[in-house]
Amino acid sequence: MKSPNAVIHLSHECARIVEFDAMSMHAAKVEQHAHATRQHGSGVRAEHEFFGSVCERFGGFTKVLVAGGHTTLADFRHYVDKHRPLVAKHIAGYEIVDHPTDHQLVAMARKRFDEFERLA
Repeated sequence: MKSPNAVIHLSHECARIVEFDAMSMHAAKVEQHAHATRQHGSGVRAEHEFFGSVCERFGGFTKVLVAGGHTTLADFRHYVDKHRPLVAKHIAGYEIVDHPTDHQLVAMARKRFDEFERLA
C-alpha cells in the first residue's frame, strides 16, 4: 500500500510508519542497527543512518506527521533540517506523545492534516 499520507511514531530505537487513506491503513517498522564506531563512540553515526533510513521511507508521501518523545523529535528535526531539506517539506508537524496505538496515531494525523489544509 502506498498512500499519500502517513504518521511516524519515532524513538531512538525504532520507527513505526503508518500509511493511511480514507478506507485503510498499513503499519511498517524500521529498526535501528546500532553499531558504535571508534570515531563516534556516542552512536551519532548509527543515529544518522537510522534517521536516514526513516527519511527514505518518505518517498511518495504528500503529508507526514512525526510523533514521539521530546528528545527524539528534537534530534530527528535537527537531522532533517540539516541533511534532508526536501523531506522537511512533507512534514506537516511534530507531536509529542508517549505510546499511542496505530488508530490513535492516524486520528491525530488526520486532525493535524485538516488544520494544515485550513491554514494553507
